[in-house]
Amino acid sequence: MKIALGCDHGGYLLKESIKNHLEKKGFECLDYGTHFTESVNYPLYAKKVGYSVANLECELGILCCGTGIGMSIAANKMQGVRAAVVSDTFSARATREHNNSNVLCLGERVVGESLALVIVDTWLEAEFQGGRHQERLDLVEQLERSLKYKTI
Repeated sequence: MKIALGCDHGGYLLKESIKNHLEKKGFECLDYGTHFTESVNYPLYAKKVGYSVANLECELGILCCGTGIGMSIAANKMQGVRAAVVSDTFSARATREHNNSNVLCLGERVVGESLALVIVDTWLEAEFQGGRHQERLDLVEQLERSLKYKTI
């Protein structure tokens, strides 16, 4: 499985740890940066990872920033991306099983490294359950398409 990784300066150390962890487990990682701790604009990296996932270059993506929130907001602006901010294993499992999330967002300032790695493993091991959950995702996609060129 190929996983897209991205971060801003606030999530750089966590992204590097996750990348190392995933590569040891045999996953192929495409690292879209940043590659430094100097301040950068998170939407640029959310766009790179989101594009990679939405266009099926990578099956899944993981984004890290200080809280995970900014990355999630930015990534979810892209059609076909279902990004979820997660800080516990229950949510990690549920967001894959029920929401078929394809981008995991983590906050380096929110979760410690060891918990983050457990969250990543839990998220990757969970599988979408389909059924009534697919019906709900279909409704989300309809909403996404209906609002693309309209304002409320």
